[in-house]
Amino acid sequence: MTSDSPVDQQGDPADEATKAAALRSALEDYDLEPEDRALLDGAGERVGTGPVASAGTLAIVGRPNVGKSTLVNRILGRREAVVQDQPGVTRDRVSYPADWAGAQFTVVDTGGWEVDVSGLTARVAEQAELAIDLADAAVLVVDASVGVTDTDEALVRVLRRAGKPTVLAANKVDSARAEADATALWSLGLGEPYPVSALHGRGVGDLLDAAVAGLRSRGGSPGTLTDPPGVRRVALIGRPNVGKSSLLNKLVGTERAVVDAVAGTTRDPVDELIRLDGRDWRFVDTAGIRRRIARTQGADFYASLRTQAAIERSEVAVALIDSSQELAEQDVRILQLASDAGRALVIGLNKWDLMDPERRFYLERSVEQDLAPWSWAPRVNLSALTGRRVDRLVGALDLALAGWGRRISTGRLNSFLGQLVAARPHPLRSGKQPRILFATQASTRPPRFVIFASGFLEAPYRRFIERSLRESFDFTGTPIQISIRVREKRRR
Repeated sequence: MTSDSPVDQQGDPADEATKAAALRSALEDYDLEPEDRALLDGAGERVGTGPVASAGTLAIVGRPNVGKSTLVNRILGRREAVVQDQPGVTRDRVSYPADWAGAQFTVVDTGGWEVDVSGLTARVAEQAELAIDLADAAVLVVDASVGVTDTDEALVRVLRRAGKPTVLAANKVDSARAEADATALWSLGLGEPYPVSALHGRGVGDLLDAAVAGLRSRGGSPGTLTDPPGVRRVALIGRPNVGKSSLLNKLVGTERAVVDAVAGTTRDPVDELIRLDGRDWRFVDTAGIRRRIARTQGADFYASLRTQAAIERSEVAVALIDSSQELAEQDVRILQLASDAGRALVIGLNKWDLMDPERRFYLERSVEQDLAPWSWAPRVNLSALTGRRVDRLVGALDLALAGWGRRISTGRLNSFLGQLVAARPHPLRSGKQPRILFATQASTRPPRFVIFASGFLEAPYRRFIERSLRESFDFTGTPIQISIRVREKRRR
């Protein structure tokens, strides 16, 4: 413990629970929002934000303004995707968990695909094509009231090259009389067109039956979580030529990934199920991120997006840094990308064997300074090429995952904060001092805390709370999210 965060040892759980109940009762004197009450009653708690088992990923694609987002909302059973009666509203790939007839899957809404476009429209089309590449099956949405267009035919060629099961949705068929319009879509060569009305829900059940059958025919893919329970998913991330593929090969024991001295050899995420210390781990080798994703082009653009998707599907990221070189801006950006995604983090200092003892001493001091914002992440000094200290990686992964999933009881949390504030209260601002009224841990994976306060808690004090939480409860290897909800006392 540091001298500025004195907290006593574990107290009596019954006494802590009693104090927490009293604080919770006193909170009723303040104006609370419905979401506050849901959180306090436990309905707002999340078990975790980590990946779950899925039957696969279903991409909804089509040209602009054919009703893709409306169909996504119909599949979800709620208005989640933004819908507006004009083309180009959806620009990014947006994923949502969905289920149908007992099958859980991920549905991906995409922007309108167009051929021979440039600028922002071209980026939207690239996102749609990437969604097709990463998906296990696709639904092509066509406006039956308009009929087949040149753009529809061009998109069909893209789908055929991808080789994914594709179901044809003839949208905007709002009546039995309009079903005749759907028959003209047989000319696309994708088989039977399913007449649907995404707006009114007509025919969507039959369409989903066919789509789920397409997902099941694929039997899962590297992009879906079909591993047995207990298999942890690890993303290997870092800038190009830092040794990610070499590390994967060393862990597997074979040349699983292509390794070359030319930076950027890896373009697509490479998955491999590896048994380490008697347990199975799913490792994903990703492409190196050169610069900001928005500034990349061509194959690098696709590779960067796939790397970002791999991080989001993982539970813990191993960020490799070339210890033989100075810490680069890309290294910092990649570390931030993993922590912003809420994933557990382990830092691997690779090529450690290339340095002499004096250089290692100065590197340790430099690392302490440069990686200060991620001082909570365990570090492993290793050599992916020779395998030196690679065996220490599992211990670091276990440590990070344990912190990622750690939960503090509400009683213990409020007792801890009470002692913390008593020892070091928030500074006065304009003659007022904000008080912490109540706190609860809203979720794990990553740990997220919600603090109810009578006034705004400034950033330095929030960092002090985060640092104290780490020191007292061992949140090693995980980002911590702290939300402050300022509530005023109800006027009588």
